[in-house]
Amino acid sequence: MALVNQLSLFIDVVQQGSFTKAAALHDMDNSSLSKQIKKLEAQLGVQLLNRSTRSFSLTPAGEEILQQAYSLVGTLDQVQSIADSYQAEPKGRIRVTAPYHVGQNHLQPVISQFMRRYPDVEIELLLDDKRSDIISDHFDVAFRLGRLDDSSLIAKKVADIRAVILASTAFIEQYGEPKTPEQLIKLPSVLYSNRSLIVDTVHLSEQPHQRNTLPYKMRGKYKVNDVQTLLSAVQDGLGYVTISSSNLCCSIEEMQLMPLLTNHTLCNRGLALYALYPHRKQTALVKEFISAVQQYIGTPPIWEQNIPGFNHFYRAP
Repeated sequence: MALVNQLSLFIDVVQQGSFTKAAALHDMDNSSLSKQIKKLEAQLGVQLLNRSTRSFSLTPAGEEILQQAYSLVGTLDQVQSIADSYQAEPKGRIRVTAPYHVGQNHLQPVISQFMRRYPDVEIELLLDDKRSDIISDHFDVAFRLGRLDDSSLIAKKVADIRAVILASTAFIEQYGEPKTPEQLIKLPSVLYSNRSLIVDTVHLSEQPHQRNTLPYKMRGKYKVNDVQTLLSAVQDGLGYVTISSSNLCCSIEEMQLMPLLTNHTLCNRGLALYALYPHRKQTALVKEFISAVQQYIGTPPIWEQNIPGFNHFYRAP
């Protein structure tokens, strides 16, 4: 089994493109990992990697052995998956990270049900709107909004997310309901803003039911980096907001909010909720947890129930 473990480490070094990331994946230090790769090379009698100060590349022997290692380790993973599927119930510990509103509104109900169903499971949940390094911080799964931008991770789409433009009924009484994008952007808005993202542009069709959209710059004197505070400001009438529908934890009627320009096409730019995990880290427990999240959110996603008639809003014919 020592050879199999070393081949597994070799695969991770290549997939992660870094000894540091591969070591973090196994909670090892770089020197220990490097020693294991050198032992593997000594045992096989060939050099697998050409190393330089800052990078490495595969030798011809390394390329061939890597393909066989994929096959061998993949078969062993399948054997373990089959064994796991016959266990009475999942057990173990998983570390999860997610943005605040995703964790509070959509993960916590799942976690409560999951831990009641599987009492031998331990879950550690870290909520943070800043993106953690999944590998170096030893997370088993991260729930994120947006596309995958790290080739060392696997992404599984949980649900699509559509945007909505909202304002309070009091705000509409004061300013009137806008009928065009030009009228909308002349009104005060509340903007979501953190260090890496500011939502200050809305992409709308110029005319109702047109397919093509144009960017419209929003006017906002108030910027905030917390979704719940943002929605409270909108309820208080400080401005309208362009927001992801997944941020809503109750009905817009209960919040005394109303959607605007629903007969125009609103571009979402492929926004979705993804579950991300490192290569070969989707254990039976992680797989079951992601599945539980998907079942809870459903299709169409549960948050769209908070906007009556939303299925017909912001769509081109």
